[in-house]
Amino acid sequence: MIPRMHSYSIGELAREFGITPRTIRFYEDQGLIAPRRVGAGARQRAYSARDRTRLKLTLRGKRLGLALSEIRDLIDMYESPADTVAQLTRFLEVLGRHKATLQLQLQDLNETLEEIAAHEQRARSLLRDAQGAESRRSVRRPRAPSAPSV
Repeated sequence: MIPRMHSYSIGELAREFGITPRTIRFYEDQGLIAPRRVGAGARQRAYSARDRTRLKLTLRGKRLGLALSEIRDLIDMYESPADTVAQLTRFLEVLGRHKATLQLQLQDLNETLEEIAAHEQRARSLLRDAQGAESRRSVRRPRAPSAPSV
């Protein structure tokens, strides 16, 4: 007897990974996962353990900021019987390019944060000066006599 492979519904995978069914269908449209069609009129999707793993790897790649095409290439590469050295070399190339991009973005963000800090410091200084001038003006003004109490 052949053991029955467990399959997952789109709702089960969506709940497990905290994403929407629409996201899963999008990844299916992009060729990252390929569920079987089951049920009346083959309208329901049945995701295999392989689809679940591919979805998990896709989401991990997205968290790393990889493009879907890079993710697909990497996942497909690991499913092929090709040389592990070539696979790992390709993976390191993709990660290296992505790391370089992130480092440039980080540099830009740090420069922007420094500019914001300088503007904040200048604005605080101007505010203190303006508040000091305002309080000095109010001290110098003589007060108008108040009306007698009745």
